[in-house]
Amino acid sequence: MIPMPKPDLVTVNIDGREIAVPKGTNVIEAARLVNVDVPHYCYHPKLSVSGNCRMCLIEMGLPSVDPATKAPIIDPASGRQKINWIPRPQIGCGTNVSPGLHIRTTSPMVKEAREGVMEFLLINHPLDCPICDQAGECKLQEQATAYGRGYSRFVEQKNVKPKRTQLGPRVMLDDERCILCSRCIRFSKEIAKDDVLGFIDRGSYSTLTCYPGRPLANNYSLNTVDICPVGALTSTDFRFKMRVWFLKQTNSIDLESSVGANTVVWSREGVIYRITPRRNDTVNDTWMADSGRVLFKQVAAPDRLTAVQVNGGDSALDHAINAAHELFKTSAGAIAVVGSGRSSVEEQFLTKQLATALKASVQLVSRVGEGDQLLVSADRNPNVRGALVTGLISTLPARQLTDLTVAIDAGQVKTVISVGEDLTAAGLTAAHLAKVAIVYLGTHANATSAAAKIVFPTQTVFEKSGTFVNQQFRLQKFSKAIPGVAGATDDLCLLAKLATVAGRSLVAGDLANVWQALAAAVPVFGQVTFANIPETGLLLDCTPFAVLPFVEGETLHYKPAAATA
Repeated sequence: MIPMPKPDLVTVNIDGREIAVPKGTNVIEAARLVNVDVPHYCYHPKLSVSGNCRMCLIEMGLPSVDPATKAPIIDPASGRQKINWIPRPQIGCGTNVSPGLHIRTTSPMVKEAREGVMEFLLINHPLDCPICDQAGECKLQEQATAYGRGYSRFVEQKNVKPKRTQLGPRVMLDDERCILCSRCIRFSKEIAKDDVLGFIDRGSYSTLTCYPGRPLANNYSLNTVDICPVGALTSTDFRFKMRVWFLKQTNSIDLESSVGANTVVWSREGVIYRITPRRNDTVNDTWMADSGRVLFKQVAAPDRLTAVQVNGGDSALDHAINAAHELFKTSAGAIAVVGSGRSSVEEQFLTKQLATALKASVQLVSRVGEGDQLLVSADRNPNVRGALVTGLISTLPARQLTDLTVAIDAGQVKTVISVGEDLTAAGLTAAHLAKVAIVYLGTHANATSAAAKIVFPTQTVFEKSGTFVNQQFRLQKFSKAIPGVAGATDDLCLLAKLATVAGRSLVAGDLANVWQALAAAVPVFGQVTFANIPETGLLLDCTPFAVLPFVEGETLHYKPAAATA
């Protein structure tokens, strides 16, 4: 591992407390390190500074020195170096720390300035908090309580602006709630590279809008909803669905590609209502693609598998396991396993144990799409690297299962175990499926499940816990957000049962036991347990796989892999 360079530290004084922070740190971030809140709206740590909301006004001062000799000027009353305070408040977001900088965030001048800014922000703001979709997450509501006057001197009629303006297919604008922070404009221009938003008119009539003929329709548009500090921008999918304080938050991973963006799953009583990004500066900053936010809808999709089947009829799980056992015995030596790049590390490890017990060949299916050079990579499998690390495969997967079709045609394979893969999408025809007995483990119905002799319904990523290895070879964990649907079984449990009847009585089908076996069998996991994996992930040694020709677009263009000590 390459050691991280030590930062150049400077000492600053915030409300009488000294702290050493890296040179160039924004004042708002420096104050946060000593648990001092500098209220703000337009500032965002991942966007450029605009300084237009003025809510972050603070007092600033610098040590006094003699202009001629540069010698410190000592205050005779305190015996310390005198501080020259700037006579007017300054914006914290537009200031980076420098040696000796002094900051006041609670002085009477700062308090009065914040009250004045808040009063102006609320002049034309509608009093619709009880019905606002941002309730529970509204920074304007929170800061009006914490820093506002508590009353308004404004008695004139409010300026009414447009409501329910459709900016794009996924984003709705309520313009009279907008406080003109410009976060959405800067995100679209700087991160999404889709400079489509802007303000028109002036003063109290300023309005957010799209450029003529250009809707907000890029695949990152919902990030503008995430960073909107008020209820101006809302998701058309989540709008008025549920109050956020009723929802449970569960950390998860976006499985639409190998980037592995960190996410939060919001659910209540076993129902998922939305997915939002979770900050991880080493992977996705604070963003995610819109396409990953709708993946939870697969949980209740009409084609979801919910019944174990043997020979086309519903069956009990134990009976199906016994049927699989008999099938393994009758086709011994002629079994192939098709694993999945969408399975977790733990599932791939047990898939390997099953294949070893059956002396079966193992293949994976590649999924390749167009990478967007941001947070959706060309490799649409979230865990191909996990399969490499666990030893399930030793080479990169192909898009078509050509070797398997040849083996089936030659009569060398009589049984195929498919772990979540539709074999017809990987090159097998209906004629190939008819020549073999198929054991299918998966979440949704497809041509392979329809042709399978034994079908085991399994759980989606939202119904179980586990880990993925992303394109940086960063091990990241996801947690169970909701209970599994009735009739579906955790993949770990199924794979452990199948491996047991195949003669590989190794581990029980639960995370703790699987990780004990993983640590013993895979050197890179020697000191790792599921519980001690950081929420930001654990960077693995990828040296053995550095020369593998991953598909074009696999380099993480948005954020390079972080070097760790």
